[in-house]
Amino acid sequence: MPSFKPLATAANTLRARLSPSLRTRGGGGSGPSRWISEGHEERPKGFVFNRTPPPAGESRKWEDWELPCYITSFLAVVILGVGLNAKPDLTIETWAHQKALERLELESSQPAESD
Repeated sequence: MPSFKPLATAANTLRARLSPSLRTRGGGGSGPSRWISEGHEERPKGFVFNRTPPPAGESRKWEDWELPCYITSFLAVVILGVGLNAKPDLTIETWAHQKALERLELESSQPAESD
């Protein structure tokens, strides 16, 4: 059975070489984190989307993307609602029901043969 000692030695050497570079990238240890820099708040303010509400009596200004987005969303809902409600019923049950009604009508319209 082969010895795993050379493999373990190579893994330890690799780990020792990589660990200083991991520490400088924010992988642990002390020092500045790569995810937080000055100017960022530690906690949110508690408002929706972290926006402070406008002063009393003023309304919020709309962003440039809001009106086209709202209009497009509304039109998509209307088009889908009308289109999906107006689509034809193509299920196998409806087809079979119509064929059965046609056969019954055909049988009832033919005169009964008496023996």
